[in-house]
Amino acid sequence: MAQAHQPTSPDSGARSPGTGAASTRRNRLLRLGAPPVAATALTATVALYMTLVAFGNITDFGTNQQFVQHVLSMDTTFKDPDLMWRAVESRALQNAAYVTVIVWETLAALVLLTATWFWITGLRRDAYDRARAASTVGLVMVLLLFGAGFLAIGGEWFAMWQSSDWNGLDAAARNVALAAFTLLVVHLPAVRRAGAEQT
Repeated sequence: MAQAHQPTSPDSGARSPGTGAASTRRNRLLRLGAPPVAATALTATVALYMTLVAFGNITDFGTNQQFVQHVLSMDTTFKDPDLMWRAVESRALQNAAYVTVIVWETLAALVLLTATWFWITGLRRDAYDRARAASTVGLVMVLLLFGAGFLAIGGEWFAMWQSSDWNGLDAAARNVALAAFTLLVVHLPAVRRAGAEQT
């Protein structure tokens, strides 16, 4: 006697056509919200910013050259005699300082661009440790430039905070905040765990 055909239950593992593909697409979209993707995007943002800053200073050398000269000469501060001995009036030293800043910006941009590439390749292969290390080096370079260089040395030693015309403290603070936030994201435990799961 022929057996009656039993209908397949929904829980039997059978899938309607296209369900697997939709699930795969959904999983790929969800991976865009993974911590390593955030680290990649933030590192790329700082890399792009530093690249444009360095490029701008190289191609438009004179604009920020004036900024450095005024800050170091302290000619737009309150000119307190107790502070003015700190002023650097040598044009050669001022230009040397500016060229040093541009070289530092360029190196930081190159390191961060390399770190971005490591993050991108790390989304497919095990490059997370290299990406994190390169990001850390580049971001610390940015923090040293804008934190130690502009906020501390420019802002306090050369009294840039007293100048209404040549004052870069707000811009420096924004750069420090962006680099510090990116550094925190890069070192989140979730980023490390996600990298370990890829190996």
